[in-house]
Amino acid sequence: MMLTKRIPATGESLPVIGMGTWQTFDVGAGEPERAPLREVLRSFVALGGRMIDSSPMYGQSETVVGDLARELKVRDALFVATKVWISGKEMGVRQMETSMRRLKVETVDLMQVHNLVDVDRHLDTLREWKEAGRVRYVGVTHYTASAHEEVARVLAARPVDFVQINYSVGERDAERRLLSLAQDKGIAVIANRPFAGGDLFRRLRNQALPAWAAEIDCETWAQVLLKFVISHPAVTCAIPATSNANHLKDNMRGGLGRLPDAELRNRIATAALAA
Repeated sequence: MMLTKRIPATGESLPVIGMGTWQTFDVGAGEPERAPLREVLRSFVALGGRMIDSSPMYGQSETVVGDLARELKVRDALFVATKVWISGKEMGVRQMETSMRRLKVETVDLMQVHNLVDVDRHLDTLREWKEAGRVRYVGVTHYTASAHEEVARVLAARPVDFVQINYSVGERDAERRLLSLAQDKGIAVIANRPFAGGDLFRRLRNQALPAWAAEIDCETWAQVLLKFVISHPAVTCAIPATSNANHLKDNMRGGLGRLPDAELRNRIATAALAA
């Protein structure tokens, strides 16, 4: 069974492996384009996945998620997260309402301010939307270490339920401050770029999986790398993205079995960075 962690704000449980949709779900309406993603989403839910994360920045991804979730009748199984990515209060409201139509939802599980664009203005709107029941949780996001100080400022100043940041064995800047800050303030953490944008796979391509991977029930590097991310006590879930059902199944197995302790986390880091 997929491991879960609790959202600090409510105690609701989330599976530790979610799914991102950047690039992978940005396809047209044709069956050849949609068929692989239909299988990815079907397998994701069947294997215990819940959180699927999108954004208006991701082209057609919200529309594709909404269409396929309706076709597969899996909306109630999903924890739907998306973002607002525009300046101005009214423009933000219009964009979020468009996202809800594309996703075919009346309530968004998690609405995040994407890359902190006009963050304070949108958080004011989202406070109202949360009180009105239009969103269940509110968050902020970024994907680069250079923005971590600004993310920390927002977390310290504003009440948010989630923060989404880049974190992997290859991008550990969040360990300096953000992860502990989120833990202290009871903020759930979504880890994007858990494979460092694919860089970790390129580095490990010719490196055999160490024998100690069996100690944490891992059969592939993808599973090892995901377990490094989700084993951090501040991290609630990781959101790898894929359009390949076999890769999806591999990723989901990263949420099963034993997690690495501090010693094994160091071994993972040493192996990955030495490659």
